Amino acid sequence: MYSQIRTKIEAAGAALIAVSKTHPPQSVLALYEQGQRAFGENRVQEMLEKQEALPKDIDWHLIGHLQTNKVKFIAPFVRMIHSVDSLKLLQEIDKQAAKNGRVIDCLLQFHIAQEESKFGLDEAEARALLDSPEYQNLQHIRLCGVMGMASFSDDMTLVRREFQTLKGIFDTLRKHYFAQAPHFREISMGMSGDWELALEEGSTMLRIGTLLFGAR
Repeated sequence: MYSQIRTKIEAAGAALIAVSKTHPPQSVLALYEQGQRAFGENRVQEMLEKQEALPKDIDWHLIGHLQTNKVKFIAPFVRMIHSVDSLKLLQEIDKQAAKNGRVIDCLLQFHIAQEESKFGLDEAEARALLDSPEYQNLQHIRLCGVMGMASFSDDMTLVRREFQTLKGIFDTLRKHYFAQAPHFREISMGMSGDWELALEEGSTMLRIGTLLFGAR
């Protein structure tokens, strides 16, 4: 299953982020030994434990909601933070990245789903963030694109529409803010139940857990 999914994703020019949350390091290692290097975690503590136990050439992606007081723990090594939903969080990432002599890649998270429980910006909030002098002063973060989670629904017409919304936001931001920034190219959307649909709608990063690791 892993090799089939990875082959299809890479053939589309996208990347597979294997979401290993709640699964033990041995499960991560099994995919690592098949060539997988990008792994996603929702919780900082779990990422720290696995980063300590596993090979150091793994690219760790923080995909869950991130509190500002937890940024310092992952700043030394995290490859990308997908879940930036405020200027305050971006400023803290910048501060901790500077302390570690790094520039940390980040994605802006957007609320595209019907569920109120999901985090994320709307387009107006993102524009306000990008227009702010505070954002302009940040030197140790690099915005590489957008992230969103579709509704947990069997209605694939709804899910497709939400993916199209995120792709539209990405296109708008790239045109108005990142036209000269080739690194602004990532659209992180699609999970185990809807990844093929996400790929059709332009996803460049698929966050897949259950299909690879089994149910949690």
